[in-house]
Amino acid sequence: MGADAEGTGERRPGTLFVVATPIGNLSDLSTRAADVLRAVAVVVAEDTRRTRTLLAHVGARPHELLSLPAFDERGRLDRVVARLAEGSDAALVTDAGTPGVSDPGSRLVAAAWGAGARVVPVPGPSAALAALSASGLPADRFLFAGFLPRKGRARADALRWLAGVPATLVLFEAGNRAAATLRDLSEALGDREAAVARELTKLHEEVARGRLAALALRFSGEVRGEVTVVVAGADSAPEPEPEEALEDEIRRRLAAGEQPVDVARTVARARGMPRREVYHQVEALRGRRG
Repeated sequence: MGADAEGTGERRPGTLFVVATPIGNLSDLSTRAADVLRAVAVVVAEDTRRTRTLLAHVGARPHELLSLPAFDERGRLDRVVARLAEGSDAALVTDAGTPGVSDPGSRLVAAAWGAGARVVPVPGPSAALAALSASGLPADRFLFAGFLPRKGRARADALRWLAGVPATLVLFEAGNRAAATLRDLSEALGDREAAVARELTKLHEEVARGRLAALALRFSGEVRGEVTVVVAGADSAPEPEPEEALEDEIRRRLAAGEQPVDVARTVARARGMPRREVYHQVEALRGRRG
């Protein structure tokens, strides 16, 4: 730590250890990860309150415990990079799992490389890989898609793109939005084979396998905790079809006997449009038909 660089008298930058931490069960922390946390001078945490519990569990007492929350990762890089430049070794951790995987950390790792620091991964728990391994779906090629956009056109566009990916899909979701996401996946991708993993490695761990529509029903009630969804990929990457004109789709659905309110809801969700706006279009077209 802090040794001279090639005998020049200049202090060599420290090492940034990227440490994966338990996603629920503290026993999943590796011996190597515990050794690193006890050895480094600086620990950089997503939430210092959560990390203090982990540090106490392994008997680690770093000189500094610095915060790197997702909402201000960029603004807090300089202090950490300065410690590395001084020759201090640092460990980067998040609340659970691997830093940078749907958690803060990637900007710090890039900044550490830019500062000439050594970057060392200390692998370990991962909700994405744990769910994939238990799903029974092909794992030779998969895409980690993280969290879908919450709503609107961005969500519709993401679902439309995922529908054509010829690889197993892995997504994260909050428990209270799991049912809606499963329904949207079923509608956009078709009723594919899938698995839902909830509260992985914790007391109430649950892994369920089935079709998307059935899983949406199963998890339609109150769902607590973080959820990982694994979905079978597309059989092949289809040629993208031109999007049907809005008026044409509304006419087609009305002609097929769908109720106006159902047409408005389905079309608005798929296109990321306000339901009220689509409903006005539906009523206008119905008026012309009459």
